[in-house]
Amino acid sequence: MADLWIIDAFADAPFSGNPAAVCMLPGHRPDAWQLALAGEMNQAETAFLTAGNAAFGLRWFTPRVEVDLCGHATLASAHYLWESGRLPRTTVAKFETRSGLLTAESDGAWIVLDFPRTPPSEVPPPPGLLEALGADSTWTGRTRFDVFVEVASAEIVRGLTPDLARLATTDARGIIVTAPGDSPGVDFVSRFFAPAVGVPEDPVKGSAHCALAPFWAERLGRAVLTGHQASPRGGMVRVETRGDRVRLGGKARTVVRGELV
Repeated sequence: MADLWIIDAFADAPFSGNPAAVCMLPGHRPDAWQLALAGEMNQAETAFLTAGNAAFGLRWFTPRVEVDLCGHATLASAHYLWESGRLPRTTVAKFETRSGLLTAESDGAWIVLDFPRTPPSEVPPPPGLLEALGADSTWTGRTRFDVFVEVASAEIVRGLTPDLARLATTDARGIIVTAPGDSPGVDFVSRFFAPAVGVPEDPVKGSAHCALAPFWAERLGRAVLTGHQASPRGGMVRVETRGDRVRLGGKARTVVRGELV
């Protein structure tokens, strides 16, 4: 038997934020098996945990591919470890991943992740991208993983109805679209589209904030910010840029507790 939970990450209440499946593996499973289970779960990401000596092994799969970094499924994994009693809540959760050692710590109702900073570098937009988004950009760039697009207003971000088939031809994991916040307590808004890896729109993309945090910290002159991902489900992410690292804060709610038979 293996625990198989569904957890809403970056969520203040159930059925909000970004759902992730978390599977605690009792032993080795082939990559093809993990990808098949991720397809069965049909979440933006399914996290697979394995017990280790100093840290838990952690891998992330979309329904189509394995990815190198995922924030919301890491946050969900830490929540699972504490909620299931596998770790005391006072213990920092450590994960060995394809992006190195990642950690999560409990801060009251919040979970704080320590992730690598992945700032965007300015480049022209890929051909056809802005037409596929249906919006003009004020700035475009590339991160380690994604295309990064700034638009003029939060209203434009919220109103996007992109051509997902055309976006899927973009040579990147996904497309981050962002603008300044337009409500109290929200410094910036964003959305994240990744049809090329089987995720039409990711409700709250934690790892995208590894780029959003340094971008907006430079623009706004502050290291500590709050972002709102303006997808239909929506979610809040606290960010803090610290050198070459970014701290991401969010809440989580368990929705389903089950066992894989």
